[in-house]
Amino acid sequence: MESLYLLLPMSVLLVLGLIGLFAWALHAGQFDDLEREGMRVLEADEPEQADATLAGVAPARRSQRLDSAQEAGNSPAHNVALKDQRGATHE
Repeated sequence: MESLYLLLPMSVLLVLGLIGLFAWALHAGQFDDLEREGMRVLEADEPEQADATLAGVAPARRSQRLDSAQEAGNSPAHNVALKDQRGATHE
């Protein structure tokens, strides 16, 4: 019974805090345009980044990584040969 003297005021303060937080969110405009947030995912972050990808900058970076991996002996063909030596099967 004595715990109610502590828990009841704490729960009332919690509810008032949540109501205040919700009122602040409404006043700040958090719920004004819900459709815009769903469409923002589909938009590109930076136009320069999208243009560079279309121009072929990303494939050049990939080929540079493959070249450096081959120089280090970590090429995909090298990895397959290592698996063959260990007795792994290919699908």
